[in-house]
Amino acid sequence: MSLDHPQIAELKAHLQERFEALREAVRQELLQSDREQYVALAGEVADPGDASMADLLADLNLAVIDNHINEIQAVEQALMRMASGTYGLCADCEEPIDPARLQTQPAAKRCVHCQTRHEQATTPAARVSL
Repeated sequence: MSLDHPQIAELKAHLQERFEALREAVRQELLQSDREQYVALAGEVADPGDASMADLLADLNLAVIDNHINEIQAVEQALMRMASGTYGLCADCEEPIDPARLQTQPAAKRCVHCQTRHEQATTPAARVSL
């Protein structure tokens, strides 16, 4: 089952809204990060424990920004697929992606089956150490 034009238009609007929300979130995170770095440079970190906590928080902020940027890229790619007429087709098997999946994950580029296979192939196996 493929998407019709009204469904694609609705998903496009949702993707564009998400893109703008993510851009704003990244902007806010960067502004907050700048303020926190200024405070650290101003000498408010009193001891090595506080410095370590400040470093951890800065790393977490960067990880959040990185996740937002990755999602922005996925949204941009979905919008490009819409423009090229390939939106809604699995990037691997080229079969239509279930519209319910696209409703919940509009930037999805793979069907559930191919996404599962992709994740299994790219995720390192859990190691058990004694």
